[in-house]
Amino acid sequence: MHYLSVNGKRLLLDCGLFQGRRAEAFERNRSFPFDPSTIDAVVLSHAHIDHAGNLPNLVRHGFRGSIYCTPATKDLCGVMLYDSAHINERDVEYMNKKLKKNNEPLVEPLYTMKDVDAALGRFSPIRYRTTTEISEGVRVTFYDAGHILGSAAPLLEIKEGSRTLKLGFTGDLGRKKLAILKDPEPMGDVDALISESTYGNRIHESREGMKDRFLAVVKNTVERGGKIIIPAFSVGRTQEIVYQFFELFDEGRLPAIPIYVDSPLAVNVTEVFRNHEECFDAETVAYLRQNEDPFGFKRLKFISSVEESKALNEKKEPCAIISASGMCEAGRILHHLANNVEDSKNTVLIVGFQAEHTLGRRLVEKAPEVKIFGDVYKLRADVQVLNAYSAHAGQDELLAYIGTMDKKRLKNVFLVHGELDRAQILQQKLNEAELRNVVIPQRGEEAEL
Repeated sequence: MHYLSVNGKRLLLDCGLFQGRRAEAFERNRSFPFDPSTIDAVVLSHAHIDHAGNLPNLVRHGFRGSIYCTPATKDLCGVMLYDSAHINERDVEYMNKKLKKNNEPLVEPLYTMKDVDAALGRFSPIRYRTTTEISEGVRVTFYDAGHILGSAAPLLEIKEGSRTLKLGFTGDLGRKKLAILKDPEPMGDVDALISESTYGNRIHESREGMKDRFLAVVKNTVERGGKIIIPAFSVGRTQEIVYQFFELFDEGRLPAIPIYVDSPLAVNVTEVFRNHEECFDAETVAYLRQNEDPFGFKRLKFISSVEESKALNEKKEPCAIISASGMCEAGRILHHLANNVEDSKNTVLIVGFQAEHTLGRRLVEKAPEVKIFGDVYKLRADVQVLNAYSAHAGQDELLAYIGTMDKKRLKNVFLVHGELDRAQILQQKLNEAELRNVVIPQRGEEAEL
């Protein structure tokens, strides 16, 4: 969440939920460092909850402006924010049971379904590469960020008095040759840039051969008679993993196992995908033109009901289970992990970034024991990590994206959305590329452009 003051107006770039230690996250998300009623507009890069998840709370506390985003982002938020409200209400219900036992004051949900209704009523979609005035002296153009369906890198053209300035915001920047989506597109030259730095310290594995590595994990697990448990966010990563299974099935190389997507949200999100062909790359469009459905092939089953989800844990034969959340902090994936991590025949396949202090990070670090629902489990399952599936640009891809911009014109670069050590390494690399004024702002820090 980035706050921009221009011509007496106040704009936000994204308004996401902070994710981390639960108590800290609860407090940070509840309180805004400004009066929400004073915000005139929001520019939303994409629908992931760490970018869009606190919009209903913003509206709950008085925001009455417009939320500008792409059409696909609006549709995804129409699914994801209701899911977020449901999870929030359920978590608070659980928390209040504990508080009541200890005679402590009860808490209210961060927001409710009604707040989501109100927030969605404020969305104003803008297509890619269509310049729109959103405030006095401020025009925005969305460029395809290639991160998830509908993701955008907003370019703000600002005119204040006699000054004009271009401010770029990467949002979350994707990668070239991701399955399903088009590649990220450059936004042109800017005077200042706010850039993510999630993988500022790492060059991803090559996507060449990734399918074979994925297949090897599946085959090895099936030969042991085990299950492949894949934590994956319901938006983007789940569809990409489904697409990977589809390609292997289409090529006749996939072992004869059932594949389950156990996430009601992913079921709804996949329907949104089908409605936004404008975001797809040529290969995916070609499949659709041939009446092949990468999101609905034989052997693939979407699970919605709790009963069906529980029944998966009774199955003894090999299968693949894709379930949310991607960092293993909530949702049905926790039940599947609890039922499968202690069996050495099984594999936990990690296909995305795992933040500090999450169960997903502890799995990546192969901790001997992990805590799930308050109970301790021995980690005996094989843990495999395939970083090539990341939808975030790696260090080299971030440098290449920023490197297309005129260095002399680019006077300020702000590195955000990354753990400090990763941002510092990217900062050093940008300095070596002779970029000036590359800073890593702290929360609440101000800068004048």
